[in-house]
Amino acid sequence: MAGYVIANYTIHDPEKYEKYPPAAGPTLQQYGGKLLVVENDAKTQGCPHQVIVVIEFESVEAAKRWYESPEYTAIKHLREEATEGWAAFVPSFEMPEG
Repeated sequence: MAGYVIANYTIHDPEKYEKYPPAAGPTLQQYGGKLLVVENDAKTQGCPHQVIVVIEFESVEAAKRWYESPEYTAIKHLREEATEGWAAFVPSFEMPEG
């Protein structure tokens, strides 16, 4: 079952953050991640943060392997130090039969 990383954050240090996407991209490819959504100006309800990201993996376990990998651990501080927000690891939804 596919797994997803859904992140929502606001960038408060653009200079530091600009180093993050080019560093994170190769780690996604290495661990089978596929960027499905990256949006800096989504039309939303409520009070979301500025950036919305959805990344697909073969499973939630695969997503966690990427997130905890040595390659991503070495660079995720660029996002953590430059942004405020959250990330979630979730499985794909399967409609119950009936």
